Amino acid sequence: MTAASGDLGASGWTAAALVAIGLVAIAVRGHRSAPVLRRALDDGLGDGWRAAVAPDLAAALRRRRPYARILAMPFRVRPRSVAKARNIAYGDAGRRNLLDVYHHRSRPGGAPVLIHLHGGKYRQGRKSTQSMPLVHRLASQGWVVVSANYRLRPAAGHPDHLVDLKKVIAWVRRHGREYGADPATLFVSGSSAGGHLSLLAGLTPGDAAFQPGFEDADTSVTGVIVLNGYYGPYFGKGEESSPTGHLRPDAPPVLVVHGDRDTIVPVESARDFTARLREASTRPVVYAELPWAQHAFDLFHSLRFEAVVDTVEAFAAWVRSPAAGAGRPAGAASDGVRAAGRAGAGRMP
Repeated sequence: MTAASGDLGASGWTAAALVAIGLVAIAVRGHRSAPVLRRALDDGLGDGWRAAVAPDLAAALRRRRPYARILAMPFRVRPRSVAKARNIAYGDAGRRNLLDVYHHRSRPGGAPVLIHLHGGKYRQGRKSTQSMPLVHRLASQGWVVVSANYRLRPAAGHPDHLVDLKKVIAWVRRHGREYGADPATLFVSGSSAGGHLSLLAGLTPGDAAFQPGFEDADTSVTGVIVLNGYYGPYFGKGEESSPTGHLRPDAPPVLVVHGDRDTIVPVESARDFTARLREASTRPVVYAELPWAQHAFDLFHSLRFEAVVDTVEAFAAWVRSPAAGAGRPAGAASDGVRAAGRAGAGRMP
């Protein structure tokens, strides 16, 4: 309006030009993430991984991204095709033990499940605030997606957060079919501290020490997805509180995505962890470094994060495909492999 009426002065035009240049630079950097992610899938799954994806799953993978909509709507709203069941209790810790379920309104049967945990240094954060483009996209494609709160510091500590996630997994196994889910196909994911939690859950299936009162529950998972995660020990705790303290040969397939400009958790810690996991595990580990990405790159709907969402879909499709032979949950009976020491873990997110 100001520009149309001729009231935009030289300084205003300069500011507008700088904003436009900045938006173009952000878009270009985001667009450069797509080939990096494709190479990561090739490196982690093998050059022929696409041929192993079941035809019905391959057909569902998106071919074109809605660039205009992404740029126009950085705060993506829930699609009309997705229903949301809010504030369902899975434990007895009040609002910190509530979860939301996102599912397609048609409730197709046999849907895969994704559980997502927020980040926030284990002291803040809540469900429905992080990775929402991922949550909405998968639910619109027929997944059942669960986003959960968990207990936070200082009222709770390790292993309380992990116990809560395992309660969520057990809840899905009991109630997932009510929303059209196949509870046997269950991925866990998380942002920052939520990624730390997801790795711990994926690497400790059926561990009674982290399942007080529900020791017999099946808490195995099909795969783990970590976004800008943390990989070191918990505040003041030992290696047992770190994913590297639970490395095992039968770990589930893992996808790790980390920004190469992360100043909260240095990228070196992600490299170190994935190298250790690859050495210990017989299952695939996919690792991608996003160019120019900071911590919490999943907060907004961007070209970069849309490419990450596509990668998550492709990774999960490969894991779920019978020809891949990698989608079986990790067994609870393994003694595991313990890795000593850690390097460059960064600050607890």
